[in-house]
Amino acid sequence: MRDMGRPVAIVTGASRGIGAAIARALAAAGYNIAVNFATAETAAARVVDQLTALGANAIAIRGDVSNESDVLRLFETTDRTLGPVRALVNNAGITGGFARVDSVTSAAIAQALAVNVTGTILCAREAVKRMSTRHGGSGGAIVNVSSLITRTGGAGEWVHYAASKGAVNVFTIGLAREVAAEGIRVNAVAPGVIDTDLHAANGAPDRVARMAPTIPMQRGGTADEVAAGVAWLLSDAASYVNGAVLEIGGGR
Repeated sequence: MRDMGRPVAIVTGASRGIGAAIARALAAAGYNIAVNFATAETAAARVVDQLTALGANAIAIRGDVSNESDVLRLFETTDRTLGPVRALVNNAGITGGFARVDSVTSAAIAQALAVNVTGTILCAREAVKRMSTRHGGSGGAIVNVSSLITRTGGAGEWVHYAASKGAVNVFTIGLAREVAAEGIRVNAVAPGVIDTDLHAANGAPDRVARMAPTIPMQRGGTADEVAAGVAWLLSDAASYVNGAVLEIGGGR
């Protein structure tokens, strides 16, 4: 399946929602794609079919990004099947569920930090090993998916999730400065209220409609709008953008 004429991208958590939209946008932009998923095998296979229809070589790779051995297998399988990775999108993430701080469990906190923070760092580590000119690579770009909640705080809903995404922002800035001279750009996108199934999965299917009046544009965003921002950050059009956190939140 190797096609050296197209660069290779890994998108974590790409079986649905924002991740799937990012994978489709990158396939349309000329990438071959490794679709990482944790449990939704049927949905991931559906995304692979969509990417193939867009002209990409695509594979689905199961793996929990908070598990180091799964991350190693994700990158090794991509290397072997598609070729050297040139783009990484750290999209996999969980909220830990709705809870005020005075009722959040240690298990929910630990899981959110493991997936959102540890997973992002582990995947970035493996990408840097492959992309960095220091390690014999030819460069590349990383985009971390953060959240606008890092600025609003998530009070009354998921402050623990906001804290995990705040760590993602700090990591983005630090890594960007660390590898800038090694041919790697590192940025983040911070989506606001986006109309995906995340809200229903957390028990609030009406959340987007309920929050729309608090957004200057008076609506939730779409996964495709977030994907467009990611695709731009990975493109040559953003060649001097490094260490940035791009807010995609309708002005909220």
